[in-house]
Amino acid sequence: MRHGEASFDAPTDRQRPLTEVGATQCQQMAAHLAANLTGLDMVFVSPYLRAQQSWRACQPLLPQPKGVQTLDELVPEGDPALCHDLVMAHMDLAQAKTALVVAHMPLLGYLVSEWVPGETPPLFATSAIAHLECRPNPRLLSLQGPRDLALVV
Repeated sequence: MRHGEASFDAPTDRQRPLTEVGATQCQQMAAHLAANLTGLDMVFVSPYLRAQQSWRACQPLLPQPKGVQTLDELVPEGDPALCHDLVMAHMDLAQAKTALVVAHMPLLGYLVSEWVPGETPPLFATSAIAHLECRPNPRLLSLQGPRDLALVV
């Protein structure tokens, strides 16, 4: 999931907060996701303020995960291969089958390509969620944002 719409009124990129629209869109997308989830094992969140706020907006609407981790590597310029390997290592240790990653572009697009070899890195609208199957046959099942679900605020 990409973080919700963020303000540009902050001293650094790391400190940009969500707008009201961004928080609402995250909640709407989380409600949609919850209707299609049977469980959620792990959540991995960028340390940036807007991603942390996006997760907090989603959290009450989603199944309670077994673990939530802030990964310093999940930043816009993060290394996709390293992020993939870190997420998979944490999931393997926890014997997790499902996860939500809340982060940024362009990293998320490249992460999709890491999980689904041969997939062109997609563009994520703010609050958009990519649904991937990673095992046994990696594939991108869907990529939906608020506009795709007619959740425009």
